Amino acid sequence: MKLNEIKDNEGSTHSRKRLGRGIGSGTGKTGGRGVKGQKARSGVAINGFEGGQMPLYRRLPKRGFNNLFAKSYNTVSLGRIQAAVDAGKLSADETVTGEALIKAGVIRRAKDGVRVLSDGELTSKLSFDVAGASQSAREKIEKAGGSLKLPEAAAE
Repeated sequence: MKLNEIKDNEGSTHSRKRLGRGIGSGTGKTGGRGVKGQKARSGVAINGFEGGQMPLYRRLPKRGFNNLFAKSYNTVSLGRIQAAVDAGKLSADETVTGEALIKAGVIRRAKDGVRVLSDGELTSKLSFDVAGASQSAREKIEKAGGSLKLPEAAAE
């Protein structure tokens, strides 16, 4: 067998059907679209239509709830903050706030506040003024000799 003798198996390829090319072709006139109606026209896509039956997207129940008042916080680990202090991007004498973290390049943009998590080790004595902190992060901050200032919970 030579490369110029290679060919497809018999019947493995079909030539494409040429629609609307005369009555003798068998697919002339309406071109296999039937007669009249919406689907005989061009530019029609009836997605989700199930012949009058209630469509699937309306049969399934709506789920969930979107809380308009939910707050979205930036989460920052103590390890990332310590790495920024070691790299000289954060000063150990200044208070760690959202603005300071943005300036240091630890977070990209301020959301509704910063929440500190306890991943990593904290060796520097830092004072934090943030929106929240996990219990273990508070313990690590106090153990390192730092202080933590959180906003007062709104009394109702």
